[in-house]
Amino acid sequence: MDKIRIAFVGVGNCASSLMQGIHYYTKDKKDTATGLMYWAVGGYAPHDIEVVAAFDVDARKVGKDVADAIFAEPNCTTVFCKDVPPTGVKVHMGRILDGVSAHMKDYDPRYTYVLADQPVPTKEEVVHVLKASGTEIVLNYLPVGSEEATRFYAECALEAGVGFINCMPVFIASDPKWAARFKEAGIPIIGDDIKSQLGATITHRILADLFEKRGVKLKRTYQLNTGGNTDFLNMLNRTRLASKKTSKTEAVQAVLAKRLDAENIHIGPSDYVPWQKDNKIAFIRMEGSLFGDVPIHLEMRLSVEDSPNSAGVAIDAVRCMKLALERGIGGVIKGPSAYFMKHPPAQYSDDVAWRMMEIFIGAHSKASTNSDQEAIEAVAVQA
Repeated sequence: MDKIRIAFVGVGNCASSLMQGIHYYTKDKKDTATGLMYWAVGGYAPHDIEVVAAFDVDARKVGKDVADAIFAEPNCTTVFCKDVPPTGVKVHMGRILDGVSAHMKDYDPRYTYVLADQPVPTKEEVVHVLKASGTEIVLNYLPVGSEEATRFYAECALEAGVGFINCMPVFIASDPKWAARFKEAGIPIIGDDIKSQLGATITHRILADLFEKRGVKLKRTYQLNTGGNTDFLNMLNRTRLASKKTSKTEAVQAVLAKRLDAENIHIGPSDYVPWQKDNKIAFIRMEGSLFGDVPIHLEMRLSVEDSPNSAGVAIDAVRCMKLALERGIGGVIKGPSAYFMKHPPAQYSDDVAWRMMEIFIGAHSKASTNSDQEAIEAVAVQA
């Protein structure tokens, strides 16, 4: 089968984990592979993905082969596949805009950015790189709070005619105006803000849904997260967190029969602990009442390597996007967005979102046309 040609916007820990995964899940691992939701999506295996372009702003990455850049500082995620061969693809200087928070210049360069002293590209230059490289899909891995920069690359994707997977909590797919633009252009988009394979948000959603289905009234809850990667350092600037908190909070509120008042739900990044590196620790507490109005308190602690957890979902989002491109489906891809993202255009329970996504994959594997969209709509209406 053809390769799926992708471009990274941001060559950080998430890009590193995804690229390692492409080479980790080789053909000979088909029968022994663990850690994947799907070995094949529409016939495409993980090793059918190829990185053909990349953008970053760090001097330690710009100009380097992507295979080297994914292991350069300040990246600190687990290296589970050392044997990533040279790609011949050099990391291009990216557009900075609001992609770097001002407070990060005060930290040790091992943990933050060293801005490359190179001219920033124009939109026309970025579009040229995407077209010349044969990019089919752009993955947005910019830092939280990069509102202007995300919109810039979304514009570039539209102009280049390539699919856009918005892994960050800047609302593009879930903004009706942006969604309409992608629909009108016939270009698919999946977004916004990628869930982890088994992370704090999906776990919190499942627990909240469990309370509902077992007749336990949830009265208040919090989710506190700490980590030591660049993203957590970036999020020390609380002014960059508005969309992130909205995204994570709505993901949990969406599965409740009755929304909690704002004062009774707190979900969001809490602090930066350098020695944690890419390990994320989430503390979840839920307080409610069960039979006889007797109180119940649930507390849990989740510790997980953050970026591989994200890559396990991104690798499926990429392959679903490829199917949309093959079938000429433009606009928001509803099933994958609902299942893979924290803040899709419409929220559904996880079992409904999973069914929508399965319909999308199954319909395409049978070489159908847009009929899968109708089936997905039917499931959504029933929900």
